Amino acid sequence: MFDLDKWQEIFSTMRKNKLRTVLTAFSVAWGIFILIVLLGSGNGLQNAIMLNFENDATNYMSVDCGRTSMEYNGLKKNRYIQFDNRDIDLLEQVDGLATISPIISMWSSSVSNGSHYGSFSTRGVYPSIEVSENLKIKSGRFINDTDVRLKRKVATIGTDVVKTVFPDSDPIGQYVKINNSLFLVVGVYSDAEWDNRNVYIPFSTARMLRGGRNEVSWFQMTTSPGNTVEQNKEVENQIRKRMAALHQFHPDDRSAVYIYDGLEDYEDTQKLFNGISIFIWMIGIGTLISGIVGVSNIMMIVVKERTREIGVRKALGARPGSVVSLVISEAVTITTIAGYFGMVFGVFVMEVVDYINDQIIASRPETTDAGGDMLMFLNPNADLGIAIGAVVLLIICGTIAGLIPALKAARIKPIEALRYE
Repeated sequence: MFDLDKWQEIFSTMRKNKLRTVLTAFSVAWGIFILIVLLGSGNGLQNAIMLNFENDATNYMSVDCGRTSMEYNGLKKNRYIQFDNRDIDLLEQVDGLATISPIISMWSSSVSNGSHYGSFSTRGVYPSIEVSENLKIKSGRFINDTDVRLKRKVATIGTDVVKTVFPDSDPIGQYVKINNSLFLVVGVYSDAEWDNRNVYIPFSTARMLRGGRNEVSWFQMTTSPGNTVEQNKEVENQIRKRMAALHQFHPDDRSAVYIYDGLEDYEDTQKLFNGISIFIWMIGIGTLISGIVGVSNIMMIVVKERTREIGVRKALGARPGSVVSLVISEAVTITTIAGYFGMVFGVFVMEVVDYINDQIIASRPETTDAGGDMLMFLNPNADLGIAIGAVVLLIICGTIAGLIPALKAARIKPIEALRYE
């Protein structure tokens, strides 16, 4: 039941010792402020890194050519492993792959339109790379199976290519010269990472431009939806084992072909952030505990100063429970009020940082879905659950801070208290 007299007494005591109360409250407010800022900053970093992961499919996998590091079946080490059509057929027989795209890469191709030109990477691909790269079509379309089958000279170009080669016009339906060949632009894409400097053309067309050479630069795939890291490991083992038999290198030679598993990287990053989150909570709670210790010490002083008063109360019939309640209530009040202001200020600072960060991103379109730079900080906010958890933590800490002084006050004997000077 609400006791008005008790609360009037609590606030009267706080007013009489303003400086002491303010300094004690500041230590608690600072602790919860640091906790909110650390958690918000951790969330901002995690949001940005996870967004960058989402720019590619999380079940993304790639296989790159390498060099052997072991002698095998009489063959010397340091042999270069060159992919070809046989590897395309091989990968199509591997269980657990959803999409496969061989890539023919032509680095530093001259791309021009009239007087506008630049040097960009041209890639001959299958249409399925749109899935593994998680490309966003801004206008037109991506290359399709018919383009590959008919060896059409069509291209889907990145937004950076558009800025350089078509600065004042819509590229869709226009021709662009890639090295010495004209291609019809059928689409414009954006990659939310940094890969907007590519020109995608049909795989068959790229092979024709390279004189029909039976070579593949690397492969990009996606594994079956719902695959676990362990299942992806099995897919990786299948690929390595089959390619080892095809290209005559040792199955344990990790340098012969490089296989990247995006899902494993994604889960490793999640584990890293879980560890960082635990570390942040430890630092924040440690800072908060230092403030709570200050509250406890102050309440010990309060109990000592009011020893005679407590003795009189008990002599007049006050129960130990009422004395304990009075001391704990004062400790909880100080920590809750101070913690509330520390939490509000922490949230305010995070909102200001979030606003400034949004303005920076808005002023640099290359950091948004237009691609360009990787985001390193995004939406640094402590969510509602964290705020509620902080309030509960404050109440618990306030109770603990007042518990020891309260028990000491409850053990005071009236006779000894009345003699206390």
